[in-house]
Amino acid sequence: MRYIEVKNLAFQYEEEPVLENISFEVNAGEFVMLTGENGAAKTTLLRNILGLLKPSKGSVWLSPTNYIGEKLVVGYVSQQVASFNAGFPSTVLELVQSGRYQRGKWFKRLDGEDKEHVRRSLESVGMWEMRHKKIGELSGGQKQRISIARVFATDPDLLVLDEPTTGMDVHSQEEFYKLLQYNCKEHHKGILMVTHDHDQIRHYATKHIELVQKEGSPWRCFSMDSCKELSKHPS
Repeated sequence: MRYIEVKNLAFQYEEEPVLENISFEVNAGEFVMLTGENGAAKTTLLRNILGLLKPSKGSVWLSPTNYIGEKLVVGYVSQQVASFNAGFPSTVLELVQSGRYQRGKWFKRLDGEDKEHVRRSLESVGMWEMRHKKIGELSGGQKQRISIARVFATDPDLLVLDEPTTGMDVHSQEEFYKLLQYNCKEHHKGILMVTHDHDQIRHYATKHIELVQKEGSPWRCFSMDSCKELSKHPS
């Protein structure tokens, strides 16, 4: 089932063309990595997909429902999303728990399923042991991790991630990619992730989209290759 469909998308800032002839799909159960050199307008493409920017040509379609017919929930993690200052009053656990309220639980107590989602979300980014820390006491990389955990706690059907592993060590990155792969395979999540670490992620992703540019021209889709290594990599 398609979650994202981009057709012949073009985008320009004022009179300057930035993206041209972008077409691809992200389906339920697909882990799609989006790569390109620095300045390749990858974040601009994500913002067009999410409706934060408007294409100058072409179209973006997001499915209104998930694969079982319920309303599609989208989770978005931007670059350097964490900007909490030292006086932020919440603990790590309280912030991530707040992600569960988006599932229609305002004014309700969190149940066992909610708490399990929160625990797994924090464990997935290596922050469970720091759950009682004040957010203002954390480093920038740690704040980034709990921001990702809060998005995970919402249990989204479609994840749009913009270089989410900034600040993670290699081991944490590997565990994070394994989690994404597992969620695609077992829970039919759709994932679109901007990354520079494409060699590392090829073992986990199912599709690779690369933005390239000829001199003096806008960025275009160059490849949409299946990542054959996926079938060889242990789950």
